[in-house]
Amino acid sequence: MEPSAFEPGDESYTLPSAEALIAGTLALMTGYAQTDALCTRRVLLARKLVCNLGSLAQHPQMSAPMQSVLSRLQSHWLTEIDRTGGGTREATPLWHPVAAGLQ
Repeated sequence: MEPSAFEPGDESYTLPSAEALIAGTLALMTGYAQTDALCTRRVLLARKLVCNLGSLAQHPQMSAPMQSVLSRLQSHWLTEIDRTGGGTREATPLWHPVAAGLQ
């Protein structure tokens, strides 16, 4: 595998798909850790983490032991979403109510 060309200050280098997904997932974890616990967007970060971890767990470039680790991490994040109340949808006062029926 050829290393990616990287110039200091240049973040437009190309990563293989699995590495790009890992980098994005780590960035999401960093964002989650740095976000206030009361932030409403925090649950969105956790949901995207679950999605990314699931994709990584099924990625063909991952070894079987790594897939197992990623699946366990995905389960941990699902538990975190449930623990923090992320499974429930909050009221959205600016949205229009759902119509009872179609005309």
